[in-house]
Amino acid sequence: MELTWHGHSTWHVVVDDTELLIDPYFDNPKTDVDPEELDPDYLLLTHGHADHIADADRYEGATVVATPELTGYIQDTFGHDEAVGGMGMNIGGTAECGDAWVTMVRADHSNGIDTGYGTSAGMPAGFVIGDKKPTQESDADCTTFYHAGDTGLMSEMVDVIAPYLEPDAAALPAGDHFTMGPAGAGIAADWVGADVVFPMHYDTFPPIEIETQEFVNEVKAAGAAAEPVVLEGDETYVLE
Repeated sequence: MELTWHGHSTWHVVVDDTELLIDPYFDNPKTDVDPEELDPDYLLLTHGHADHIADADRYEGATVVATPELTGYIQDTFGHDEAVGGMGMNIGGTAECGDAWVTMVRADHSNGIDTGYGTSAGMPAGFVIGDKKPTQESDADCTTFYHAGDTGLMSEMVDVIAPYLEPDAAALPAGDHFTMGPAGAGIAADWVGADVVFPMHYDTFPPIEIETQEFVNEVKAAGAAAEPVVLEGDETYVLE
């Protein structure tokens, strides 16, 4: 599995022959990629805020993976024809997306369309992406990536995501103000039980500027077994 961070919460994930793009927002200081260079098979959207769907219109050919409410908005606004399951999915569900299996999990956040207050996009979400379908039986051969979405600390990380979905790697928001900050992300790193954790959703605009060493320090302070890895923008990490 190849994980490429394009700044903010935007991740390009490759599982075998399947490409997934999460929360496309390329107007951020960490990326130099022309979004037109990417051609994902699936477009995963955690919620409807502008800094997570701003470039969704560039990928009309991709299959949308989002809540039914957000899926409907994306289809009506940007012209996407295909959606997973025909109408999107919801919290707790797992969908087969090419060579990947995508499970939608909770995220504790708000979810007005484009950061507005007039239209709701359903519950915000995170995604757990694996190369095998998750079951109650632990599978050491399964490779799994958890994209936490925009969230604060929540007990689901330790009660559900860690024991049942067993992420090998996790991308955790660490910019504070709108999500958990470095301290919360450090605790989350311990709770989710991943081998490696990446900070995301930081340095895009002034309220979420941080020193990434804080994230590293807080992961260690929490006693997490995870290795904190701070990626450069557009850098790829190969998860084996």
